[in-house]
Amino acid sequence: MIYRRRASPLHSARAGAGCTYCLALAIAALMVSNPIVLATVALAVLGAGVAAGVGRELRRAALFALPVAVAIAGINALVTRSGLTVIFRLGDLPILGNTDITLEATVYGGVLALRAVTLILCGVLYTMAVDPDEVLRLFRRVSFRSALSATLATRMVPVLIRDAKRLADAQRCRPGPPPSRLALMRAASSGVLDRALDVAAALEVRGYGAARRPPSARAPYSRHDLAFAASSLAVVALAIAARFGGLAPFAAYPSLRAPANAAVAAVSVGLLVCALLPFADRRGLRA
Repeated sequence: MIYRRRASPLHSARAGAGCTYCLALAIAALMVSNPIVLATVALAVLGAGVAAGVGRELRRAALFALPVAVAIAGINALVTRSGLTVIFRLGDLPILGNTDITLEATVYGGVLALRAVTLILCGVLYTMAVDPDEVLRLFRRVSFRSALSATLATRMVPVLIRDAKRLADAQRCRPGPPPSRLALMRAASSGVLDRALDVAAALEVRGYGAARRPPSARAPYSRHDLAFAASSLAVVALAIAARFGGLAPFAAYPSLRAPANAAVAAVSVGLLVCALLPFADRRGLRA
């Protein structure tokens, strides 16, 4: 998955606003535990991906995260002894001992699994919709050389992927057993190191570091920057209200308590509206 500029409000916003927006969604996923509200956050991330034109990438990431979610839910149900409502009695199992699967442990495992999937989707949304070069420019005042080094490192990752695919295609044409992944990774990594040496030599020839660059004029904040900044604040405020204000309570142990009342519905609708509202303004967007 490689960042590509698209005609969407999130791609048009500056990197700081995009990072803040993705971070706000991740914070909301970490703070809320009510299954309805947490599912709403996941739906908001998916909706943001579709509105930003990266819905297919998010669907692929969701399929990739599905086995991880199943593993998290299953492990929590097997190893957790808390909960009062027993739904399965597995008896005496090796290593685990006397194992009873409770409803509370199963539900909480599902909450943890949904949270993990939502965080993965937030990371994919950040990767596909926020320009990595602009993100690294945010840190150039701290260390310009470190920002350049990180830029070169991130740019080498797609090169490594393309080289590995080409080597794999070429080796499939040869007779005999296919090469191991370790041999393929070794060959691709050696090629990337050679490329890095060439880039370093080119920078040295061009006089990198010989003179300080003049400060560039900062562009004014656009309406998309302000919209995503306001959306981030609203999402975090609603998540705090749901967690500490008692608007969306949730308790798994010792007995399950996950109300689905008007307050939970209001928080869910508010989170969804605040997360997707910045995508409504699509005037003058260019890829």
